[in-house]
Amino acid sequence: MKALEAEHLKKSYQQGGKTVQAVVDVSLAIAAGEVLAFLGPNGAGKTTTIKMIAGLIRPDAGRVRIVGRDPHREEQALAQVGAVLEGNRNLYWRLTPLQNLEYFGVLRGLTAKTARQRGLELLETFGLMEKQGVAVQTLSRGMQQKLAIATALIHRPALLLLDEPTLGLDVEAAQTVKSLIRHIAAAGQAILLTTHQLDIAEVLSDQVAVIQQGVIIAQAPTRELIRHFAGAASTYHIELEQAIDSERATQLGSLGVVVEEPHRLRFTGSSEELYRILDKMNPIPLLSIKRAEADLTHVFLKLLRKGNRQG
Repeated sequence: MKALEAEHLKKSYQQGGKTVQAVVDVSLAIAAGEVLAFLGPNGAGKTTTIKMIAGLIRPDAGRVRIVGRDPHREEQALAQVGAVLEGNRNLYWRLTPLQNLEYFGVLRGLTAKTARQRGLELLETFGLMEKQGVAVQTLSRGMQQKLAIATALIHRPALLLLDEPTLGLDVEAAQTVKSLIRHIAAAGQAILLTTHQLDIAEVLSDQVAVIQQGVIIAQAPTRELIRHFAGAASTYHIELEQAIDSERATQLGSLGVVVEEPHRLRFTGSSEELYRILDKMNPIPLLSIKRAEADLTHVFLKLLRKGNRQG
C-alpha cells in the first residue's frame, strides 16, 4: 500500500467574478521510504495540491488516500500526516524544544508520558538534547528548522510534507537538514518535498513530479528523468596545452567544435564523434576533457519551456 495516492485532483476558485483553475489534473503516489520532489514555478498549483493532500481544502474532483484512508472523511488519515509548511513558524517561540514536542505530541493524540518520551528521543536524534530547556527564539535558524521537522514527526506519521526545508539556512545547517531528511526516509517515512533549490531536490529525491499551470507535465524517477532529457548527445569541454592553429580550428569547426579560446574547445555530440575530433587534434597535447553532466535544473527549465510552447 502506498503512503500517498492522489488521483486526478482538481480545484478552482472564484476570483474577481472569474473562475480560476488552480489545479487542473494532478496525480501523485509515494511509497514508504521514498522522497518525491514536487516542483513547479510560483502559481503552478503546488500549494493548493499540498493543502488538498493535507486535508485542509477539499478537491472539486479526484481523491486522496493516505495509507488507504481519505483525509477528508477519516480523522485516522490525518493522524498519518506530518507537515512543515511554513518552516520554523510552526513552533511556539517562547516554549522550549521539549515543551513544543510535548505540546504537539498531545495535540496529535499521544499521552503526555509518550509525548515526552518520544520528544526526548527526537531531540537526541536531531542533536538538540543540549538545547531542550532553552526558549526556541534563542536557537539558530538551523536548529529551529530541525525542531520544526521533529515536531512534525512526534506522532510517527506515514507521510511527511516538507515545504522549502532548507530555505534561508547557511551551508552547514542546510547540510544537516538534508542528512536528517535522508535519515527520515531511511526509517520508512514517505516524504513529499517542495523546494525551489533544485540541486537539493536532485540530491534528496527518488522521484520528481513537475507541475505547470495546474497540470503534471513530467513524473519519473529522478535519475531516469535526467538521463532522458540529457539524450544521447553530451557536451565536452576540451583544454589543450597549447593554442590551436587556424587551419586545424577551421577543420574542427566543420565537425561542430566551438573554439572558445585558442586552447579551449567545446563540442556537443556523441562519444564516437568525439574520438574523430581527437584524431584531428593529434599530436597537440591534451590537458583535460570534461563531460558536462545534465542536472535537474537543466531538465526543469527545459520542461517549463516545452510546456510554455505547448500552452
